[in-house]
Amino acid sequence: MERIRHLLQTGEQRMLFWANRRSMNASVNTWLGRWLGTVTHMGGATFTLVTALLLGLLAPPPWNTAGWQSLAAVAISHIPVFIVKRKFKRLRPYQKLEKVNIGRKPLVDPSFPSGHTTAVFAWMIPLLMAEASLMPLLLPLAFIIGTSVAWSRMYLGLHYPSDVAVGGLLGTATALGSSYIGWLP
Repeated sequence: MERIRHLLQTGEQRMLFWANRRSMNASVNTWLGRWLGTVTHMGGATFTLVTALLLGLLAPPPWNTAGWQSLAAVAISHIPVFIVKRKFKRLRPYQKLEKVNIGRKPLVDPSFPSGHTTAVFAWMIPLLMAEASLMPLLLPLAFIIGTSVAWSRMYLGLHYPSDVAVGGLLGTATALGSSYIGWLP
């Protein structure tokens, strides 16, 4: 069992360093750093809660309903995030591993699970489901945004791959539950 745990941990650290690496090309580093440093904020509480509230208040149907569902999903999804972070108290990669590249404002609260990844998926899923006819157009954009936020958390040295994977699952599950309840008569 110890050997399996070691293999999983080693594999996860390799994935983290791969996602956290910097290119030898300065222009790629500049572009990628700007993109990931900006898109990471789409998973923050301010962006997800404010945009969901604005959609709920100001958008026409079905987007207003999706806004309320997003707002509920983001708020509710952070209950298990809070509980799990306090229970496991996993150190962030830059706190535990040497040679991890970090962003300008490293966080110090526990790493597991990723609250930003949880929030962006909880926010995004109800919006994807709002208008079935637009899903083929919105799905690629949602995939890019969700993946970019998750990737940014590793690129900035703040989370391990399992942190963002669990965050994505928590956010998606909460959003699906919120959307399902919103469809009930």
